[in-house]
This record gives sequence, C-alpha cells and structure tokens, in this order.
Amino acid sequence: MNQDRRSRLREAAASVLAEAGGRGLTHRAVDAAAGVPVGTAKNYFPTRDALLRAVAEHCVEQYRAVAAALRGAGPGPSDRAGLAALLAALLRDASGPGRTRMLAYLELQTEAARRPWLAAILDPIGAADFAAHGRLLRAAGLPSGPAHARALTLALHGALWHLLSGAPATLAAAGLDDLDAFARDVLDCACPDLHEEAS
Repeated sequence: MNQDRRSRLREAAASVLAEAGGRGLTHRAVDAAAGVPVGTAKNYFPTRDALLRAVAEHCVEQYRAVAAALRGAGPGPSDRAGLAALLAALLRDASGPGRTRMLAYLELQTEAARRPWLAAILDPIGAADFAAHGRLLRAAGLPSGPAHARALTLALHGALWHLLSGAPATLAAAGLDDLDAFARDVLDCACPDLHEEAS
C-alpha cells in the first residue's frame, strides 16, 4: 500500500469532514479533495467507519505533534500574564491556522457520541489536555491541582465550539470577541489571585 497516498487521503478526509461535516464525509468527496481517481479512497478505507478511524488517527498524530512542539519550547510561561498570552495564542491558532484541524476534531467528537470505538481513539487527546494545563499552571507558579486544571481545560474546550461557529452575539456574550481578555478572565476564575481577593 502506498503510504504517501494513504497519508494524502487521510488529510483530504480531515478537510472534507471539517468543511462538509459528518454527512459530507463520503469516499467520492475524499477522492475529489485528494485529487485522485474515483474509488481510490474506498480501496484504502473500505467503509465510512474506516474513513472516520483514519481521520481520528490523523487528528491524534497532529495533536501529539503540536503538544511535542509546545514541550520542546520549554516548560511554559513563568507567570500569570505569560500563560494568559499563551492561552490566547492557542485559541487564535484554533480559529485561524488550526481551524481545519479543530473542526475535524469537533466533528469527530460528535460522531464519537454514537461510536464508542471512536471515542476510545480520541480519548488520549482530551485526557492529555488536563495534564498539560496542569503543567502550564505549575510552570507559571499558579495553583495547579486537579480542580484548577479541570476548570481551565473545560473552559477552553467549551470556548472552542463558540469560537469556531463565530456567531457575533455569542462571541460577545462569552467574551470571545477579545481573546486576550478572555484568557486572562478564564485564568483568573480557574486560579484566583488570593492577594487581590484579600484586598
């Protein structure tokens, strides 16, 4: 089996899922997106579930690559302001250069609600975020217990759905029309500054 073509088909399938949603993920659409002859995707991924599995595995690989790059950049910001700036940058990436990746991942999560085998493939991504955010909180000198990491992670995960839909009134209500302020506010809620609270 041609591994380069397989990788190209997986990337095309992720793009189709991101752009057309679950209903649009067909072998023919993947063939068109990859620029290959009709029937090629079906030869590599015979069923729709096989296509979904391929996209999920591709998303897990992308997530691990992004996580490795972040770890390779060092332990993370050393203070609250630096961490807030990093979180805002990650959200900007999710709604900008990483938009296709994030849309494909969120579509997969929806599909996973009805397919336990798919949820099992995606599980390491969600679980790893909690630990990663705990490490970032520790590096920034902030409270980093499980409850703090959960509050931060769930806030960011919840924000993604609204951020990617881009509905203006919802973005404003959620504070997502100003990602720098949103990141600061979420961090303040997850890890309140005890000195400020006491004053």
